[in-house]
Formats: sequence, structure tokens, C-alpha cells
Amino acid sequence: MSLSSFCSGPRVASPPARPSRASASRAFTLLEILVVLAIIGLLVGLAVSNVTGILGGNQVKVTQMFVQTTMKTPLTAYRLDMGDYPSTAEGLMALVTAPASKSDRWGGPYLDVKGGKLPADPWQEPYQYRYPGVKNKVGYDLWSKGVDKTDGTPDDIGNW
Repeated sequence: MSLSSFCSGPRVASPPARPSRASASRAFTLLEILVVLAIIGLLVGLAVSNVTGILGGNQVKVTQMFVQTTMKTPLTAYRLDMGDYPSTAEGLMALVTAPASKSDRWGGPYLDVKGGKLPADPWQEPYQYRYPGVKNKVGYDLWSKGVDKTDGTPDDIGNW
């Protein structure tokens, strides 16, 4: 070792090197980022519209399941407690609140609803109820007016 290496003192770090012109051009420009965001927005829009189309095709099946299966248990439980199904005048609301003349036997609520409001069909129309039934002579009729929202048309979805 030489004497000059001992006496020279601590080394001073050199300033960091500036990025070369080639490495600076590798960053994304604002325009490129906006184009990518626009493409992502279009893809999300297409995906959402396809999902609603898929779910929209199942509205009839969901309604059939509701009128034929889902409401069967609450109506049967009501019948067991009260001796009969709710009348047409009492309607499905009798599953949520006790009818005034029968409150002593009522064991409900038989249907769990939020805010005391009965569920609507997929087209935001109330389900229709009739007892005694016209289509079901020994039971009740429960149906949705269907896509056209008109009662008595071929697209009605019922428990018959």
C-alpha cells in the first residue's frame, strides 16, 4: 500500500447518473393511460350488459319457483294454524300481519319480509293471490302477471 492511499481521506460519492434519453422514453404518456382506461371502461360496460341479459332470461324461472315452491311453505303453515288459507280479501298480507278477526290463532309472521312490504315479481308488480282458486279448485291461485304486466294473458306465471 502506498502512503497516498492512507492520506487521501474518505471518498466522496459521485452524484447519481441522470437517466439516459432511452430510459426516459419507456414511461407511459398520459394519452396512453387514458386510452387504456377507456378500453377497460368499454369492457366493463359490455360485461355488465351481458350479465343483466343472462339474469333477465331467468326471470320467468325465478317467478315459477317463487309461486310454485317458495310460497308453498308459508301458506301451508298458515293453513295449519288457522284451519284454512287466507281469503282473497286478506291476501298474502295475512302471512305478514294477523287478520283482525283471527289474531288469537295466528302464529306468524309466516313470511319474512323487510319493512312489512310483500315481495314483488321480477317486473316490479305485486304477485296475485286468490282463494279459493279458480285454476286450483282445491287450493289457492298464486301468479305473476308476467312480462306484459297484464292479468289473464298467456305469459302469466302461476302455480297451476
